[in-house]
Amino acid sequence: MSTVLVTGGSGFVGIHVILQLLAAGHTVRTTVRRPERQTDVLAMLREGGAVSPESLSFFTADLVRDEGWGEAVAGCDYVLHVASPLSTSVPKDENEMIIPARDGTLRVLRAAREAGVRRVVITSSLGAIGYGHKPREKPFDETDWTNLEGADVQPYIKSKTLAERAAWDFVAREGGGLELSVVNPAAIFGPVLGPDFSGSIEIVKSLLDGAMPAVPRVYFGVVDVRDVADLHLRAMTAPEAKGERFIAVSGETMSILDIARVLRRELGPRARRVPRLQAPDWLVRLAANRIPLLRAVVPMLGRVRHSTSAKAQSLLGWQARSNDEAILATAESLIRLALVKA
Repeated sequence: MSTVLVTGGSGFVGIHVILQLLAAGHTVRTTVRRPERQTDVLAMLREGGAVSPESLSFFTADLVRDEGWGEAVAGCDYVLHVASPLSTSVPKDENEMIIPARDGTLRVLRAAREAGVRRVVITSSLGAIGYGHKPREKPFDETDWTNLEGADVQPYIKSKTLAERAAWDFVAREGGGLELSVVNPAAIFGPVLGPDFSGSIEIVKSLLDGAMPAVPRVYFGVVDVRDVADLHLRAMTAPEAKGERFIAVSGETMSILDIARVLRRELGPRARRVPRLQAPDWLVRLAANRIPLLRAVVPMLGRVRHSTSAKAQSLLGWQARSNDEAILATAESLIRLALVKA
């Protein structure tokens, strides 16, 4: 078995990646920005039924600083770079997200190259593939790149695109023998293991809490976090994954209203607060003037992006859970952990 570093182990994706690595028998390291986050990571691992948590060690490192990365990667066979700056609102200065994402990725790659790491797998996003384009019927695939001049390209999307571009350029120009693979997930759902989770999970939480009387007309691809973690492990070791990027998406694109319908159909009384209506676009635009959280939604109204994970399926044998299973696992875990209104 190998020694693997997972960056951002306290995050929603990172913790599931660690769980699967431990279950597979690997020696795992993870980085946290603050040492006190170790307690949170261990609590989430217990919630997830961790196998051999004693095989996990912690290192303190931050994407915006050089300190700690050399020690974290020393002696590792693989690095899974999952950490990325994330915000639930649109920052005033887009560089608040872009610089840590891009420069942090390059820090990890340099440290990995110097340590003789075999391969780095980076968690990018479907946001680096399918945004900034005119509407089209053809599904987006791994040959596509987001057009940064598009009106729907928010700072987070730009940060993921620029970070991934920088990674490929680095490996091509100065990577030495370092190999690179990239995973590009759609909106990530699935079982929550603690109070820290992604913006996608916040959608389900808001629906269950009844925070929205009506939902905006927004669409996205769906994937379960357990399947995203599985794809990372496959991309880490498969010879065929060298130099490749892989979209992680489960099924058809869904709207927020579609998700609300799944919750009401499957959860019964526990979904009593879930809205039944879709708000007209003009109303969302009007509300966005007063509610900062909605500003990021406005450029996405009515835009449907289809994508395919055929490459991951054919090249790596990857199979994903259904959209409904991913959404219900999200809801059930939020209810179990008392993270939604009683």
